[in-house]
Amino acid sequence: MATKEVQDIIAELSRRLGARSGIGGTLKFDFGAKGSAFIDPKATPSVIDGDGKKADCTVSLTPADFDKLKRGELDATTAFMQGKLRVAGDMGLALKLGPILQKANG
Repeated sequence: MATKEVQDIIAELSRRLGARSGIGGTLKFDFGAKGSAFIDPKATPSVIDGDGKKADCTVSLTPADFDKLKRGELDATTAFMQGKLRVAGDMGLALKLGPILQKANG
């Protein structure tokens, strides 16, 4: 079960992305023990709690680093090189994070 912090991220992503996430597969933001957010562009709602869900691409990071990424205070490539962001699965989907994070920031 996601913490309040991650539930807030799920709600914000759901509000900002709506039904059109702009990706061609499922994406999971894994925040470790705090929970995860799962984005499925073909489902309604398109953003849900990711507990137990398997995605085409999983991005692992802390909620704080997610917040910095969406505000533009942390570059995704830099975060990846520093080990703050890990990617498993379809790297093509990971490359679409920019527009998703921009929408998430409003």
